Amino acid sequence: MIADQILINRRTANSSYQTDIVSEQPKRSIAKSISWRAIGTLDTIIISWIITGTLSLAFSIGLVELVTKMVLYFLHERMWNTIKWGR
Repeated sequence: MIADQILINRRTANSSYQTDIVSEQPKRSIAKSISWRAIGTLDTIIISWIITGTLSLAFSIGLVELVTKMVLYFLHERMWNTIKWGR
């Protein structure tokens, strides 16, 4: 019974492997960048506010961090899509 499940899972994993090797489109990478940065920036603003005690300074730090890290994440994703290792 357990062996059957392992074999079924292996067959399913192997059949879906073909769809996993297709690289993401840039639009998907952009959407992921935006959603992740929204979460990350909120975290940065909260931490900055706790450390500095100044909400305006926390939002300034968050704004700079939002732009720079979103660009870096997008470039990082696109670079990793060119690497075949682990696919």
